[in-house]
Amino acid sequence: MALRSSTATSLLSRTLRPHATSPHYYAARALLLLVPSAHRVPRVESRAASSGGGDPGQGPAPASMDSPTIKVVSDLRGGGGGAAIDASGSARKPLSLWPGMYHSPVTSALWEARSSIFERKMDAGATAAGPQTELLTKTPAQSRTTIVYKFAADDILREQYRDPWNQVRIGKMLEDLDALAGTIAVKHCSDEDSTTRPLLLVTASVDKMVLMKPIRLDTDVRIAGAVTYVGRSSIDIQIEVTQVDQDSVGSDRQSDPIALTANFTFVARDSVTGKSAPVNRLSPETERETQLFEEGEAQDKLRKKKREEQKGMHGNVLHKFNAEAERLNALLAEGRVFSDLPALADRDSILMKDTRLETSLICQPQQRNLHGRIFGGFLMHRAFELAFSTAYAFVGQRPCFLEVDHVDFLKPVDVGDFLRFKSCVLFTQLENKWQPLVNVEVVAHVTRPELRKSEISNTFHFTFSVSSDALKNGLTIRSVVPSTEEEARRILERMDAEGLLD
Repeated sequence: MALRSSTATSLLSRTLRPHATSPHYYAARALLLLVPSAHRVPRVESRAASSGGGDPGQGPAPASMDSPTIKVVSDLRGGGGGAAIDASGSARKPLSLWPGMYHSPVTSALWEARSSIFERKMDAGATAAGPQTELLTKTPAQSRTTIVYKFAADDILREQYRDPWNQVRIGKMLEDLDALAGTIAVKHCSDEDSTTRPLLLVTASVDKMVLMKPIRLDTDVRIAGAVTYVGRSSIDIQIEVTQVDQDSVGSDRQSDPIALTANFTFVARDSVTGKSAPVNRLSPETERETQLFEEGEAQDKLRKKKREEQKGMHGNVLHKFNAEAERLNALLAEGRVFSDLPALADRDSILMKDTRLETSLICQPQQRNLHGRIFGGFLMHRAFELAFSTAYAFVGQRPCFLEVDHVDFLKPVDVGDFLRFKSCVLFTQLENKWQPLVNVEVVAHVTRPELRKSEISNTFHFTFSVSSDALKNGLTIRSVVPSTEEEARRILERMDAEGLLD
């Protein structure tokens, strides 16, 4: 690892042995310290967050954030009085719980905190025991968990999250958000009884995530989340990413510290039968928790209502498509010019098929979660990287990420699966010349060559823009036109979901 600053060089000279010169050494020997700010102990502990406490650069902690704090610190020695977790040679058992070394420091730290629950159960032979028979009532505070990224002080941690433009890697952050949501779900479903088998918890969906402001690498970042609502077998979790703008500290107008809000839905399955399983109840305590619970309840009723409506809407769908025939033909008109009269086609437009990119991989054991399947954060990470590349190649300038739309996880992805990601620019919105929008679609396919079969696992929709400086220098963004009816329908469906057809 090439570190450019003299501070980083001094740090490495104090912490690395003389023979530790390979970049692979850093990845294999990275130690993650779970250190609450009040007490340096080897395990994460619950503490009350006071209004005057908190970490440097984070501002006052909210009064309701009575949660364990996981500080992500990169330490290549493991000294200082706190027992470190050696991710490359942990003696903890069972080994089947450890997902490997692929993941980020945060996901590894979260799995360390999470797997202790599973270890207690497996040590007690809970795999042969029955399911939980008595549901508990828990509060949001019992599942609330906080992660602190010490970017301001930790050079190595900052390097792990730095992209080529010295900004935070959003894909890596999405991976961490999913890992934190999974940890919160596990904590809520735990009954502290080693005689019951643990539930199988899977990511069902992720609501739209909008980046409110860029996440900087020179200031600490805090991610906090808790359960906000539970159904019979579903769990809603809200996570907030906050970063205090140091330029506004002490000024009359301080910026909103919230950079991003994410809402995850997990579903519980019996780990033996695979059927839906009930989860512990939730009892909100504060006014804010009650408000979030009521909002979650309303959303749950809305989802059920939509499912009921979809059962008998085949005729309505056909009628809707007939009503959209004019829009469909308008979209296809320019595409026909590209096909029939290419020399006369609009040079400010491009066919959708000419914006496509694709990547593929074999899902490795190092990418699995605690249940042996490929976890949702890895899929979001890879989808974002491809979407970013697609927008980059289309615009010709580094794109700026704005949001990722609602994601449904339709099919599980297992170790050994042949996974293909296919992307394209679906459409552009050019009405605002100072913030043109590029909508990128990424579809994840689980392909099984032996069975000559391919299934869609996920469909992701990302929105990007470009910097104002590039626009001032004369950058123009082209319109995207479909060449087939299937492409035109995908555009219309996406625009309808975004509310652009009203």
